[in-house]
Amino acid sequence: MKEAATAYPTSLRDYLGGAGESALQQAYQIGRRALEAGTGLVAIADIHHSCLRELLAHDVGMDERNRILTGAAQFFAECISPYEMTYGGFREANTALRHFNEVLEQEAKRIANALHDEAGQLLVAVYIALQDLCHEVPAVQPQILKVTQLLDQIEVQLRRLSHELMPALLSDLGLVPALRYLFEGLAQRSQSQLQISFEAVPEERLPRRVETTLYHVAKEALHNVIKHARATAVWIRFQQNADSICCCIRDNGTGFDPASVAARQGEQGFGLIGMRERLSVVGGFMQINSGRGTELVITIPVEN
Repeated sequence: MKEAATAYPTSLRDYLGGAGESALQQAYQIGRRALEAGTGLVAIADIHHSCLRELLAHDVGMDERNRILTGAAQFFAECISPYEMTYGGFREANTALRHFNEVLEQEAKRIANALHDEAGQLLVAVYIALQDLCHEVPAVQPQILKVTQLLDQIEVQLRRLSHELMPALLSDLGLVPALRYLFEGLAQRSQSQLQISFEAVPEERLPRRVETTLYHVAKEALHNVIKHARATAVWIRFQQNADSICCCIRDNGTGFDPASVAARQGEQGFGLIGMRERLSVVGGFMQINSGRGTELVITIPVEN
């Protein structure tokens, strides 16, 4: 910020004095260094307007005034061009990320169908084979019964895994029923005694992309609560505004340091990077408050 405030007026005067292309190159370099330093566009605009006020503080003729305004506009446009290129790159990356996310969703749907249909058909074949064996060798019937009971458990788990990957309930009934079913499955597999409460649930269905994003982010959050928080209760509350939906997930667990955890990779990072990346695809963001318990505040814009 300080470097830009010092260099901008000098380079602008050089350009208005006829320095030409070399001064425009200086404008570009000022913008590039300001961008790298984290200086915002508003700050650059303030510097530009301050220079204009100084240049036009004295009485000048109309032609000279127009020359200054035109030249200053060209200089300013060159200065902010690094911001424009960065924004364009971000927009392209976001479009690519959105496409990649859609591909992942389709792949998750394919795997979910394979778990539900193909694996289910294989289980049916195993059931039939065991029944045939039981008829041919009656003595093994007690052992066959134990194996059948294990297969029953496998079938239940496959159905739940299929649901968690791409829940049919999400498409058919909406976000809250899908989350309830998800939590029941997570709690059963982990043998957790965690109690979950839903508050102020949306009265109407949300856009498909918003519901899918909230579902997967909430799934990761609930997984973290069960595995790491040592909590006894979790509350999920929704607040719908005119242009956004807010989902607050709060638990009464041990809490953690968000800054140190967010810097980690993999399992020890609690999936926070992935959650934020998934939210960024739909223009959403997440705030983490943790101390005695943890609160995730997830906000996603919703088009009217």
